[in-house]
Amino acid sequence: MAPKRSERLRHALSAALIALACLLAPCGTLAAWAAYDLADTSRYVTTMAPLAGDPAVRDAVADTVGAGIMEQVDDRGDVRPLRGTVRPFVHDAVHSFTGTEAFRLAWDSGNRAVHDAVLRALHDESDGDVTVDLAPVTAQVKRQLAVDHVPFANRIPVEHTEVSVLPAQELDRLRKGFHVLEVAGFWLPVASVVFAVTGIAVAACRRRAVTATALGTALGGALLALAVTIGRRLTLADLPDETQQPAAGAVYDALTATLRQACWLLIALGLTVALAAWLTGRRGRLVRRRQAPPEPAPDQARQPTPDQA
Repeated sequence: MAPKRSERLRHALSAALIALACLLAPCGTLAAWAAYDLADTSRYVTTMAPLAGDPAVRDAVADTVGAGIMEQVDDRGDVRPLRGTVRPFVHDAVHSFTGTEAFRLAWDSGNRAVHDAVLRALHDESDGDVTVDLAPVTAQVKRQLAVDHVPFANRIPVEHTEVSVLPAQELDRLRKGFHVLEVAGFWLPVASVVFAVTGIAVAACRRRAVTATALGTALGGALLALAVTIGRRLTLADLPDETQQPAAGAVYDALTATLRQACWLLIALGLTVALAAWLTGRRGRLVRRRQAPPEPAPDQARQPTPDQA
């Protein structure tokens, strides 16, 4: 009776540890992605660099920068009468500028500056908005308009226009969440591995425990991939301007590319290990059957031996 009770306890403990490990695996993957991939400035700039050639992103940048330039024109009374003359050329000039090598360099520099500013705000205790200055881009557009001999281009004002990228009222909440992610990004994956190894070690049948752990890991990866897809739809649905959705979708896809790769890695790894465990168990059963002595035929079993006769 005692051995059966001990075996039941081992089954229960193993199942609980494996379930906890499979639950922590996708959570740890998400936390590690946020803490080590998004928070790394070099990786962030490298990830965002290809978007400089994306048509949707270029259109969004041209609209934003063009609107900023025209807003500066409106704020300057001496050049306000030129609004109707300059407007048709501003968007074309900005859009043309987004196709140049100078824009790609400005894009990388701007993303690096924004990322550094956000990280400083998350690590420091500052309470102001995180902003980025559009003056360098405006100066580039003004020079391009002058080269194209657009009338009154030299009179376009180049002023420091700070665009808020992170409101101050959200800093405290994001700062707390970021600190949690920094801790969870390391400890959740470690805890998942420890629970999985312990659950397999205490299991009465380790092959079944390995199979359960592998399938649970694959399921966790699939659920995380589904969450990324749902998050994309919710993010785009919350945008007030539908014209910005293609650009926002391109940025979302670029930022979550590593996370989606991690999801597929969990799925592939889990299914591969589960298949290997199943094939190993099947092979073991076949070997045991071959090594087992043949059972006597029913008729031969009824015939008496010479000694019995």
